[in-house]
Amino acid sequence: MSEAIIKMAKLETGITGFDLVAKGGLPKGRTTLVTGTAGSGKTVFASQFLAEGIRKAGEAGVFVTFEETPKDIRKNVASLGWDIEGWEAEDQWTFVDASPQTQAETVVVGAYDLGALLARLEHAVHRTNAKRVAMDSLGAIFSRFDDDAKIRMELLRISAALKEMGVTSVMTAERNREYGNITRYGIEEFVADNVIILRNVLDNEKRRRTVEILKFRGTDHQKGEYPFTILPEDGFIVVPLSAIQLKQKSSNVRVTSGNEVLDKMCGGGFFRDSVILVSGATGTGKTLLVTQFIAGGAQNGERSLLFAFEESREQLFRNAQGWGVDFQKWEKEGKLKVVCEYPEVRGLEDQLLKMKEIIQEFKPNRVAVDSLSALERVATIRGFREFVISLTSFIKHGEVMGLFTNTTPTLVGGTSVTEAHISTLTDSIILLRYVEMYGEMQRGLTVLKMRGSQHDKDIRSFSIDGNGMHIGKPFRNVAGILAGQPTQVTPDEISRLSGMFQEPRSM
Repeated sequence: MSEAIIKMAKLETGITGFDLVAKGGLPKGRTTLVTGTAGSGKTVFASQFLAEGIRKAGEAGVFVTFEETPKDIRKNVASLGWDIEGWEAEDQWTFVDASPQTQAETVVVGAYDLGALLARLEHAVHRTNAKRVAMDSLGAIFSRFDDDAKIRMELLRISAALKEMGVTSVMTAERNREYGNITRYGIEEFVADNVIILRNVLDNEKRRRTVEILKFRGTDHQKGEYPFTILPEDGFIVVPLSAIQLKQKSSNVRVTSGNEVLDKMCGGGFFRDSVILVSGATGTGKTLLVTQFIAGGAQNGERSLLFAFEESREQLFRNAQGWGVDFQKWEKEGKLKVVCEYPEVRGLEDQLLKMKEIIQEFKPNRVAVDSLSALERVATIRGFREFVISLTSFIKHGEVMGLFTNTTPTLVGGTSVTEAHISTLTDSIILLRYVEMYGEMQRGLTVLKMRGSQHDKDIRSFSIDGNGMHIGKPFRNVAGILAGQPTQVTPDEISRLSGMFQEPRSM
């Protein structure tokens, strides 16, 4: 007779994105160790665990502080918009202050124990009927012990007491390195039921914050590291790729690219909910295609949103005016919103959340990003790939058409990090190339990919003047354009190649 499988109950933390990674939250009634180096966000996580319990579930919480004073904690989290003093007055948030006095000298004594502290904690829990407890940070109190066995015994004692109280608890502990030993003493992780690691890794002068659930005893969770950020008024926010699902709708409705000839090359225009990548060297006309893309939408009464990371508003508006496009007019009419800033203004996770927020507020029909490759400067390769996947998925789920530009590493082309990471995610790819012919520099355009549609396979020449982009005839008798080595093909070579692909005559 088979026994029914009993799933462990979980308590939603309320921390944005984390409960998706945790598959429902923290195991209820158990102790979770949150470990990380200095500045990784441990105190914010522990504080927000209590704050979200009060705000979203009406659950009282107790905060045991071993390091900072309650006054310092109130001040440090004030920017997150939490009214801790108000919650204290209502007995929803209670401090148990075990922080060292500034005048007191820390003495290591083998006989020290936590009996009095646990009595104070139990009293606070019972008095307020608290459901959540946060303890920050264990390292400060265990520095008073000179015996690892004593530390382990006291940890077990704390865990047992918390379980007896029936609370779900978070304990923080420091580690010395981002990768290596889980905690400073190497003991805490073996006593806690669950272990979460926060990292703030420096990679090529770029910081990347991640959270990893190392273990959940007796229950499942998402594996691996997930990026997170900490924002004013929002706090701890996890950005899990695991939340992305391939359930986007697909439309057969065509809309204009803003260029009549390009529409024909694409089989009748872009699909209404597609994402297009425009890749080319600097000066090939990427921003012009973005301008025409926006103009095509405005002329059809659509709303467009432009994120620009390389040019200022004045430059964009001036250039658009030079091509006969009035951005200022459309902004006043509510058909256009332009957001310009350097990528270095904020981290990539923060940038993603900000872009999503603006998209949700403005509700555009079209979104253009010029250029994605500029964002490579502030991200690790992995972080950038996750950013691209998340942004592309978000746009597609909103059934918004997107156009991203990418700058190739050389004037004659080449594959950039951006192109390598987004090419399989986009529905269409348009390549812009310089073509040197008889000592003269020309421009070429081709539709490399058009998912779900027939499209022109030619590489066509184009020119740019005060009226925009003019796409002309295909290059003939020229090979090696996409490889960056255009060469003229002789008539004899054309004849020879044609013969190779002719079908043999039947005997």
